[in-house]
Amino acid sequence: MKYFLYARKSSESEDRQVASIESQISELQHLATRENLHIIDTFSEAKSAKDPGRKEFNKMLEKIRQGEVQGIICWKLDRLARNPIDGGQIAWMLQQGLIQHIRTHERSHYPTDNVLMMSVEFGMANQFIRDLSVNVKRGLKTKAEKGQYPGPAPLGYMNTPMSNKGEREIVKDPERYDLVRKMFDVMLEGKLTPPEILKIATDKWGLTNARGGEFARSSIYRLFGDSFYYGTFEYPKGGGSWYPGTHEPMITEDEYDRIQVLLGRRSQPRSKKHQFAYRGPILCGECGAMVTAEHKRKIQKNGNIHEYIYYHCTKQKKVKCSQRSIEAKELKQQIENILARIEIPHEFYEWAMDILRERNKEEFEAKERGLAGVRRRYDSCINKLDKLIDMRASGEISEEEFLRSKLVTVEERVKLQELLNDSDGEIGQWVDKADAIFNFASTARKTFIEGPDEQRGAILNALGSNPTLKDGKLFIQLEEPLVFVEAASQEAKRVTGIFEPIESGLDRELLREKYSKSPILLRGSDSNRQPTR
Repeated sequence: MKYFLYARKSSESEDRQVASIESQISELQHLATRENLHIIDTFSEAKSAKDPGRKEFNKMLEKIRQGEVQGIICWKLDRLARNPIDGGQIAWMLQQGLIQHIRTHERSHYPTDNVLMMSVEFGMANQFIRDLSVNVKRGLKTKAEKGQYPGPAPLGYMNTPMSNKGEREIVKDPERYDLVRKMFDVMLEGKLTPPEILKIATDKWGLTNARGGEFARSSIYRLFGDSFYYGTFEYPKGGGSWYPGTHEPMITEDEYDRIQVLLGRRSQPRSKKHQFAYRGPILCGECGAMVTAEHKRKIQKNGNIHEYIYYHCTKQKKVKCSQRSIEAKELKQQIENILARIEIPHEFYEWAMDILRERNKEEFEAKERGLAGVRRRYDSCINKLDKLIDMRASGEISEEEFLRSKLVTVEERVKLQELLNDSDGEIGQWVDKADAIFNFASTARKTFIEGPDEQRGAILNALGSNPTLKDGKLFIQLEEPLVFVEAASQEAKRVTGIFEPIESGLDRELLREKYSKSPILLRGSDSNRQPTR
């Protein structure tokens, strides 16, 4: 029986752990010698098997169909095929007897074997490549969301060497950065065409690409139209998702715009700076990873363009996470619903603050009376220290008596000073905090609805701690004072609704009287005061 030896090495990452072509050939030749297998020719190629169309592989199969050989020697079945089309050809030719023997370094395959085992092995190879593709795309997308361009650095930049794969960043290329910036400067003058600028850069400035060769003439227009140079990039290309890069921009956005006008590209797709109001504070309720935001553009057949923002788990934890994305509009509505639960009428806010200021006045007067005694004791300590110094100077007391009395008096003075300092800082603080809380509850919902994204993000942060998103629902633990405000909100709205519309001073007086008779509102104002002190 005659055999073809087939060796394949892919240049892609999934095959880097596999022996090189030379190693495969050497090992398989030893195997053929040991088992007395007659090799008449060797086929080898450095090409991925994830898609059909390998030149050497197809040439080998054609020769087998012509009856030149009856067997194949290869390292593993996945060297022959990683896609269902090529795998199906091999399995069918084996069943038909065109191939009578396939020998790998692990085992032999014959026409009489159960074809199911070979199908499973080919299927596993195909699934591996599909899973790998999904994982790679997800990793590249995550990298883009972090602001790191997922690809080779453009001319003028370089990927950091000596870094682990996936952790490489893009930095300035010390040899080419200034030259490329100089090319942009000449382009901004508007006197030369891009090919003329490239010729000057190549012939006079010594510009080369990263491999040391000449920069392609066909790439110069792409360079001047690359948004990467002003700090943003689209990934994937044509996908409509734009990300701000973490690299240092070479030009400004205004300079980029002027260059596009010079190139006649006024309608060229541009990145849009999207404000992701809620990215950062929210965590995934399933795996605990951060929730990020992503902009997507959908183009309908009629040419209409719809743009959306979605929030979803970054899935950066090692555990598998099943959470799906949620549209920004839905998330905004959920936050608005939470704000509605703590919203209080402005009339209640004014009444509550009047009550709290009156109580603060009473507390201030009571504390002042208490502090008067503390101040007298403090002044007494100072006088006592002065007398001790005089007595020691006149020899009335010994050094030992002086030090012992001084130590006791100084300790008492320090304690009294701390009491004075703490009380001075405490008086009135809780009123200011309560004012901020009630004002927030009174205005936050309206500000959230009408304000810019920056304010919406700040309002979400102020609501409470540990916001989580799970199954499309936002969960947030309200700050402790807001818990009491939430309890009073419904009652305050109910009471206020009785008098609406409030048109006169008499209505306001009656409303305040009604507030004062509500045990829920009085209890809420008392409770709200305590945690803020």
